[in-house]
Amino acid sequence: MASDVDLVLGAYPRIGTACRARGSGTGPRAPSEHQGRILAHLDRDDPVMVTELAEYTGVTASTMSLTLKRLETAGWITRDRDPQDRRVTNVRLTESGMRARDRASRLDPRRVDAMLLSLRPEERRWAVRGLALLAEAADAMLARDEVVLGALTGDGRS
Repeated sequence: MASDVDLVLGAYPRIGTACRARGSGTGPRAPSEHQGRILAHLDRDDPVMVTELAEYTGVTASTMSLTLKRLETAGWITRDRDPQDRRVTNVRLTESGMRARDRASRLDPRRVDAMLLSLRPEERRWAVRGLALLAEAADAMLARDEVVLGALTGDGRS
């Protein structure tokens, strides 16, 4: 009988292969892999602060600002001063940015949707909830790793 680890390790590449974006990540208006990771961290309605994005990617705020300038020039994001604190710059995706994010994704949203629609409604809820739980566990693991790294390097992350 296969262990839970074996099942996850076996399922991950099969899902990725079935739902991989095919050729959508290339072309003149496709973001780079780095830009795609930043776009994946953004939302159209809920702004993210530049400092949060810099921390997420492990760069300085000034380096992140240079990258964001390119994304803004491409029409993929907007940057606005926070009305409550003018020192803070908030970043949001544009409609074009949402399309660029989808092009940069390793998974094709239409193929993922088709796969999920092939399940019975109850199975779909189980599958989505299971993935959400795994993603939450992954976030918690990364946060613990960051605390340990901060303690080891003395950079104040703990």
